[in-house]
Amino acid sequence: MVTKSHGKLKGTRAKFRKSIRLNINKFLRKFADGDKVAVVIESASVSGRPFRRFQGLTGTVEGKRGHSYLVKIRDGKKYKTIIAKPEHLKKI
Repeated sequence: MVTKSHGKLKGTRAKFRKSIRLNINKFLRKFADGDKVAVVIESASVSGRPFRRFQGLTGTVEGKRGHSYLVKIRDGKKYKTIIAKPEHLKKI
């Protein structure tokens, strides 16, 4: 028997369910280095989406890479840097 493959979106149906209309302003947000942001994944936008484990976590913006931002997040005892586009970030 073949085992079922589990992709990176496995188990995210309830976590990413939203019925909010998209606005162009979400895609054009600007963040400065040192800004506190929360990772709120926009389910309608697939590109630049961080991994589902980081949904709801907060961190600080460290820099910019292309159109995306580098966000430093504490995951357990370690600090990790994730890359996310501005529509998946919310300023605190």
